[in-house]
Amino acid sequence: MTRLLVDPFTAPYMQRALLMAVLLGVMAGLVGVHVSLRRLAFMADTYTHTVFPGMAVAFAMGTSITAGALVSGVFSAVVFTVIGRSRRVTSDAALAVTLTSFFALGVVVIGRTERYTADLTGLLFGRILTVDRTQIIEVALVLATVAAVLALTHKELVLVAFDPDGAAALGYPTGRIDLFVNILIVLVVVAAARSVGTLLTMALLITPAATARLVSRSVGAMYVTAAGVGALGGWLGLGVSHRLSVTRDLRLAPAATIVVATTVLFAVVLVGRTVARSVERRDTGPRAG
Repeated sequence: MTRLLVDPFTAPYMQRALLMAVLLGVMAGLVGVHVSLRRLAFMADTYTHTVFPGMAVAFAMGTSITAGALVSGVFSAVVFTVIGRSRRVTSDAALAVTLTSFFALGVVVIGRTERYTADLTGLLFGRILTVDRTQIIEVALVLATVAAVLALTHKELVLVAFDPDGAAALGYPTGRIDLFVNILIVLVVVAAARSVGTLLTMALLITPAATARLVSRSVGAMYVTAAGVGALGGWLGLGVSHRLSVTRDLRLAPAATIVVATTVLFAVVLVGRTVARSVERRDTGPRAG
């Protein structure tokens, strides 16, 4: 375990990658709780695609990719929220239209850029081993903002997640709260895009929260568990990727290995919970009879 969890992180670039992975895992885990509670998995996937045109335009213009992704993501969140509230358009149709149109626009833009293939791969799958201190500070600030906002709006978010009709009847602005949650998802996607890529961010938003939901009995416990699973998945994924790439020459992609590690944690918890329930039923069954 020392060779896996400690030895790979002696190099400065691996230390920076580890810090970034932990920060992203915690942030995605926290926001992922509300993605899970509100069943917004497809919506989260949509935003991993709608930030792409902003990143492509920013890359083509030589400006900040993060700023471009943020503008595109927030704009798509507003567009979806407006379209989704129309009674004539179903939510899945609104998501599909938003996803396909934004992503197609990004492909058109990046396709007009010279030597776009390598850069497109980086935008889609990330380059976590090349992060610098500035990027880490940016993500840390976003994490602090997200955590503070979730703490301040916890009651409203949970109420709308479990009883949207009741929240509307009590006078809560459910439309604004929906937009607010969408923007939180966009912030996570933008923060993670350059490190793990837009396509792999989906797993960070969904899997840790799904794992937490298996074992948690309250939303607060889900926060803690999801953040822990996200951070641990990042740590394990980076360690495994480095270890096998160096000793076995397997050349495992770090971001993808992080996703696999997080998925393995989910599978272990799922199997453990299933076994524990089977044992509990077996022990209590005869007594009930």
